[in-house]
Amino acid sequence: MTSKFLRSILAIAVLSMISAGAQTGGAATPSSPSAVAASPAVPAPTAATGTGTKVGTINVEAAVFGCNEGRRDADALTKKLEPKQNELKSQNEELEGLQKQLQTQGDKLNEDAKATLVKQIETKKKSLDRAVQDFQEDGQNQGKEIFSRILQKMAPTIVKYAQANSFQLIVDTSNQWPQSQVLWSGEGVDITKAIVDAYNVSSGVPAPAPTGAPAAKTPAKPGSTTPKPTPPASTAPPK
Repeated sequence: MTSKFLRSILAIAVLSMISAGAQTGGAATPSSPSAVAASPAVPAPTAATGTGTKVGTINVEAAVFGCNEGRRDADALTKKLEPKQNELKSQNEELEGLQKQLQTQGDKLNEDAKATLVKQIETKKKSLDRAVQDFQEDGQNQGKEIFSRILQKMAPTIVKYAQANSFQLIVDTSNQWPQSQVLWSGEGVDITKAIVDAYNVSSGVPAPAPTGAPAAKTPAKPGSTTPKPTPPASTAPPK
């Protein structure tokens, strides 16, 4: 399974926005990673001013799946889903073979043989479509579970960092505008790496061993669709 395929599955789990109001002197730790604060887009200053609001940004998606724990669990999910992915690939190749047979030999088959082949293709296509849908839903649900579980443990780290650095607002930039309310933000206010580093220390999870291929720095953005086997062409007999 390619890393792009896994990232597409896991990206569905990303929450649209997390806003941690961390006033210097005390702020409540979010009780759930799905607690979302709807707020208008706010320009992100690079430093706090005397009377202004110090705003920071974090790519929650990249933080969750970029920390050691997220990378470890994503790798485990890849391995877990790989057998089913290969099975679907084999089913698709079998279906394409039958299609090719119909396209190249259809005019040489008698009506009964052609009808039997068409029916076989239609049956296999329906079965494959159902299997692919079930596979996508299973992968997405497991990706959501990974995201939710890690974000719930990471949230206190985000709040603690915000408090220690006098941030009054932390905005999630996992989505790009217009899906996100954040039109633009400068790199100077991004705290993603700092959160990942701090969470790696607190979680105690070591970095996963290299697998040979370079790992992607951030998962695909939400809205990506999970690739599935190439859909077969029409099963209608050739004219």
